[in-house]
Amino acid sequence: MSKSKILIVDDSPEIRLSAAFILEDQGFSVLEAENHHRAKDILNDKRVDLILLDMNFSLDTTSGEEGLSFLTWLAQSNFVIPVIAMTGWSNVDLAVNAMRLGACDFVEKPWNNQRLIQIIQQQLKMAGLQVQNQRLKQQLESVTEQDFVWQSAAMTMLLSQIDAVAATDASILLTGDNGTGKSHIAQRIHQQSDRADSSFIAVNMGAISESLFESEMFGHKKGAFTDAKQNRIGRFELAKHGTLFLDEIANIPLSQQAKLLRVLESGEYEVLGSSQTQQADSRIISATNGDIAQLIADSAFREDLYFRLNTIELRVPSLKERLNDITPLARYFIALHGKKYKREEISLAPSGIRALEQYHWPGNVREMSHLMERAVLLAKNNSLGQEDLNLTSIKPENNLPMMTLEQAEQMLIEQALALNSNSVPKSAITLGLTKSSLYRRIEKYGIKESVDDDAPTS
Repeated sequence: MSKSKILIVDDSPEIRLSAAFILEDQGFSVLEAENHHRAKDILNDKRVDLILLDMNFSLDTTSGEEGLSFLTWLAQSNFVIPVIAMTGWSNVDLAVNAMRLGACDFVEKPWNNQRLIQIIQQQLKMAGLQVQNQRLKQQLESVTEQDFVWQSAAMTMLLSQIDAVAATDASILLTGDNGTGKSHIAQRIHQQSDRADSSFIAVNMGAISESLFESEMFGHKKGAFTDAKQNRIGRFELAKHGTLFLDEIANIPLSQQAKLLRVLESGEYEVLGSSQTQQADSRIISATNGDIAQLIADSAFREDLYFRLNTIELRVPSLKERLNDITPLARYFIALHGKKYKREEISLAPSGIRALEQYHWPGNVREMSHLMERAVLLAKNNSLGQEDLNLTSIKPENNLPMMTLEQAEQMLIEQALALNSNSVPKSAITLGLTKSSLYRRIEKYGIKESVDDDAPTS
């Protein structure tokens, strides 16, 4: 673990030397500045965890105005660094004004060594907790399928490959059809890795607009751009020491691919609004259902980025390739959604099993989950048969069964999204709707899987 860096700002070399001896003896790394000009240069160039600030930089000055001016600059420059103010004069008004401008504590010179160390440790701990809380707020909860055991030969082979590479830090590219469960495979790799105790951060690259790419991935400082009302931690920082899962990687605009490549090559990036270079430390797993080879041929995806992402490439088989998993997976989802909706008594009838095994599953595991959830919600009895699953309703050669118009509309929307890789603009064209009309229906029916670059903002 790196040492906490403390910047001592004081015009007296003796004071700086005395403080440096005490702090270095406690395991801190110390930087020194004789005035506010030098302190600003250091802050613009290096990471600082805490500032020990003398309120007067010039001889024959006791007003504290220089220190207050520096605190004002610090706040306006959007630095979020704890500051302990210090002065040789006991002045209550100066202490109050310093605290109003952002100082977190106040000490008098000459200081008590034990109290000074105690205050510094307390403020560093509080700053660390604030960052940790912000990370937790920004992390999205994810649902895993840890309780399901795959039984098919295709998945058994894939899982054996995962077991062989999970403990390494090699970048992995997951390919396969839409809805095959690539995000759950990524979580499984993380859980079996040496980084399992740290965060797993997933980001849908297709859902990030080009203008917000750097802010989402690298974070921003308050005031970095018009709408930056507060500091934001980027995905690379959230995934520090853990795993960063880049879903739908093929959807990154070409203009942003170079920025991602730079981080993967050098391990360095800058937060928007800051000139300080940060170090990335996360295992990269990416996924796509697109044809990257064709995108490279069309000059729409950088070949050098592709090579960085696919140290190991694993294909996740479609559901129709793992027939032995269909019935157990259906039962798993029935139990999962049954518990959620307090319908735990529901089971699968033989006619339901036959219907599931004969179906072609264009939407794969995601479609299975949606279908079982809907069947559990609408079940008239405790046994789900063929008629309860409505699988015939999405086969073009059969007639639609009787259902409400709302049920039919929801089913058609889910089909269109599955066929168009969850692209709302393409699905709207398929359904003959405007994009805004489709978004309203998605919100109405609570269909949460659909995302798209051009999503409207409120």
